[in-house]
Amino acid sequence: MSESFGILFLCVHNAGRSQMAAALTRSLASTNVVVLSGGSAPASSVNPMALAAMEELGISLADEQPKKWTMEMLHEVDVVISMGCGDDCPVLPGKERLDWEITDPAGQDLDFVRRVRDEIRLRVEEFLRERHLLAV
Repeated sequence: MSESFGILFLCVHNAGRSQMAAALTRSLASTNVVVLSGGSAPASSVNPMALAAMEELGISLADEQPKKWTMEMLHEVDVVISMGCGDDCPVLPGKERLDWEITDPAGQDLDFVRRVRDEIRLRVEEFLRERHLLAV
């Protein structure tokens, strides 16, 4: 498969769930997968507990910055995966959209954020496996 496949992960603040999902996807997906993330109301920084939880897996979010989703992002991807942003997440005709109901880790302790991270990882692995996009 030489053609790229784009995934956009969305949540409200782009500080926890979507950042972890994007980083996990980048670490697990084949090289032709393009990964973006954004939020409907971006926070000023990535959730420190999300940073810590991802560091435990050897994945750094230190250089990431929450950002607002754009129409350009939507046009670049094949599928949009939202995580709890409801009606604030965009719908673009012709784009596949999945809604993953994942609890917002904002304000939670590290143990809670680990559970959220692990749930996201399982969903990412399943999604990539189903689409034959998992790195070998």
